[in-house]
Amino acid sequence: MRRRVHPHTRARGTAAGALLAALLLVASPTGTHGAAATAGEVDGGAAGTRAAGRTGVVTESYDLGDTAFTHPASGTVSEIRAVVHRPSRVRGKLPLVVLSHGAWYACTDPEAQAWPCDRGRPYPSHRGYDYLGRALAARGFAVVSLSADGINMTSFDYGDRAGLVNEHLRLLSQLSSGGGVLARRLPALRGHLDMRRVGTVGHSRGGKGVMWQASDKHRAEAPDGVRVKAVLALAPVKFDWPDGDNSDALVTRSSVAVVTSGCDGAVEEAGQEYLDDVEGRTREPAYSVSLRDGNHNFYNTQWTPPAQLGEDDSTCPDRGLRPAPQQNALTAYATAFFDKQLKGDATNEGLLTGERALPGVTSKTRTVRPVDGH
Repeated sequence: MRRRVHPHTRARGTAAGALLAALLLVASPTGTHGAAATAGEVDGGAAGTRAAGRTGVVTESYDLGDTAFTHPASGTVSEIRAVVHRPSRVRGKLPLVVLSHGAWYACTDPEAQAWPCDRGRPYPSHRGYDYLGRALAARGFAVVSLSADGINMTSFDYGDRAGLVNEHLRLLSQLSSGGGVLARRLPALRGHLDMRRVGTVGHSRGGKGVMWQASDKHRAEAPDGVRVKAVLALAPVKFDWPDGDNSDALVTRSSVAVVTSGCDGAVEEAGQEYLDDVEGRTREPAYSVSLRDGNHNFYNTQWTPPAQLGEDDSTCPDRGLRPAPQQNALTAYATAFFDKQLKGDATNEGLLTGERALPGVTSKTRTVRPVDGH
């Protein structure tokens, strides 16, 4: 087991730059909440993706309503709503990545007080990662970004966030078996999801939510036949309750990646402590990236100005990253992580270990090796 810290102060080597250039053909984040493909539409970046040897991307959605799910333990009521990015040509079983956003306005009217929204409409936080979903889909992943507005209005319980992820996984598992309520909504994915190769991404409170869902303590609550192999906690909250008991979010049997930002005005870089927790205990590799000048909100385009309720929460606005390079960096790191853990492709693992720098950003990386040394 080794711990390695690498400051990235300049671009060195061409492989990382080539990966980033290929991803930008697909993701093309603008730093705003630019137009996303509508349900069933082939993404506009598909031509560039094909030129890079990848597939085109289709964006679809499913919506079972604002009160479709009631958590069996807590009673919290939430929506079942998600946007789905997939390759335009679906062949074989696709690895699956599920994204969960964090705490934000539940409704477009900030004065709303009830769920379903008594004012305005559900806020589209789950559409804030479309750039990442499109880039991953172009590389052969199915990507589902779920809405958690009901939880944001009524609950701060991380078990609720984990439970909502599990409910989506249950529905997607049914789809992977050829049936269920999503079969008519996502016919191209019917029978084509590999539920043994699942990754999750959680932002902010969603970050602790996905750590909770995959934790050694709670992993048995996942639907039968589902294996979460890789968990990416993005600018996650980190605190233990009761103080000193980290068991609810201790993940040692899935690979973990943590991405934090040095100018994060919401949670700072507390998420780096997740790697401290697994040091000397994890059975799978764990990685962290600290993006020096990134902030909390720019990872989600719906939380980024000029989005309707967007805010710049940077603690260093004089040198902070603009939205596009911050989103590009996340795309490159997340792609390297899921390529390695869900597809066995270690081509770009050097971005995570610090052996390669990513052009245009300054970051530090850390690696925790499994206890068996693999």
